[in-house]
Amino acid sequence: MSKGEMEDIISRLITKWEKEYLGRGPLQVKTSILDHAVLVVLKGVLTPAEQKISETESGLLSVKKIRAELVESGADELKQIVSSATGMEIMSFHTDISTRTGERVMVFLMR
Repeated sequence: MSKGEMEDIISRLITKWEKEYLGRGPLQVKTSILDHAVLVVLKGVLTPAEQKISETESGLLSVKKIRAELVESGADELKQIVSSATGMEIMSFHTDISTRTGERVMVFLMR
């Protein structure tokens, strides 16, 4: 399987996971495999209510905290998705969300 095919599979499976696990998928996903890392950028992940709440500092922090906890609770499934697509073991997983742009970044470091 080519690198581009692996990237496409990861993007589709993470979009599916977001829809099934979080109840809403991103508007756009781009996956890049770089050496022993997989970078996934998801755009349009916040709901309109989360965007509104994020207008205040306390709301922004609440959305970031809740979203981080939700994604971390499904981290094992996300690691399995990337591991299955690449054939490599995932050593660590990192993620953050921008409440200003509505983007989430996921980084998977592999062995």
